[in-house]
Amino acid sequence: MLSFVAFVVGVLVVGALLFLGASLLLGRGETQPPADTDRSPVALPGDRPVTADDVRALQLSVVARGYRMAEVDWLLDQFALALEERDAEIAALRARVHPAPVTAPKQQQGTAPDDAGTADDEEDPRA
Repeated sequence: MLSFVAFVVGVLVVGALLFLGASLLLGRGETQPPADTDRSPVALPGDRPVTADDVRALQLSVVARGYRMAEVDWLLDQFALALEERDAEIAALRARVHPAPVTAPKQQQGTAPDDAGTADDEEDPRA
């Protein structure tokens, strides 16, 4: 009988420890406060283009369940803006180096080119 009571107490203690551990690791159901969208401790240079070394030097704040969503969203927006600026600059430079060819307007069907009509207008010298 004493061994049965010890077994039940042991199972209850182990169950309580597992429940306590799971509660601490997985949280207690509370929600996180909303992230501040107007500020971010992540800094990118504003006076020059972003370089690969700037990206490698970034460190996002680690929170209990990953990274701060506001920081990641802000960083992705900054990268998108940098890519758009570079794409626009590349397109402008390519347009300067290789300007678009000017094409002559297409002739309508049934009309002869201007040069072909001059040969018919000349008189035949053998006539």
